[in-house]
Amino acid sequence: MAKRIDLKDVDIYYGAFHAVQNVNLTVIPRSVTAFIGPSGCGKSTVLRTLNRMHEEIAGARVEGEILLDGENIYDRGTDAVAVRRTIGMVFQMPNPFPTMSVRDNVVAGLKLQGVRDKKKLDEVCEASLRGANLWKEVKDRLDKPGGGLSGGQQQRLCIARAIAVQPDVLLMDEPCSALDPISTLAIEDLIADLKKEYTIVIVTHNMQQAARVSDQTGFFNLEATGKPGHLVEIDDTEKIFSNPTQQATEDYISGRFG
Repeated sequence: MAKRIDLKDVDIYYGAFHAVQNVNLTVIPRSVTAFIGPSGCGKSTVLRTLNRMHEEIAGARVEGEILLDGENIYDRGTDAVAVRRTIGMVFQMPNPFPTMSVRDNVVAGLKLQGVRDKKKLDEVCEASLRGANLWKEVKDRLDKPGGGLSGGQQQRLCIARAIAVQPDVLLMDEPCSALDPISTLAIEDLIADLKKEYTIVIVTHNMQQAARVSDQTGFFNLEATGKPGHLVEIDDTEKIFSNPTQQATEDYISGRFG
């Protein structure tokens, strides 16, 4: 079931470095929210805090609250692995397990959870590949290595792997930046389909992509190198691109900087 995300007074640190300051925003269920902004402004950092992936970096910490349907995912006693099962992630570079079969790539998460029923695994595999709009292309090569697929197919395979464990939220960190235009279009069409069932947050360096796929857009910026990034504003995508509230947003969208 798609869930709502709320960030309240969120500050993110890596050791002594204050990476992002004072982020407040809401992501509504069954919608696409895009984060845009210049390199180094903290948009991917914020994305990774939404499923506690940033904790993989030594010294990282978060202050403030990140709520999933009202429950703070950073509460003491909350299992980070359980959070990541609920909030899936697709990375910039397609990262299937290259020597593992297409089928085993898709159901890897379920197997980690202890699912061994072959009929169940096969059903989830097909449903997930259909959900990622990949089934027709790979149904006759399920036992072939996932690394043998094209780049665009590999990225959709990673999306199939993410949705196989039935998350409530999907995070996508520049999922099309390594893909050709045709594969990019396929992923964008897929995002439009997936938002019917999932809450989606996407980081993209491509403003046209944000305008095409998202319902709301947040613009992140930083005042100077070494200063924390911050959320300048977030609003309906149409308003952000046609009539933003902040001058910095208009300057970025119009190409005056960034």
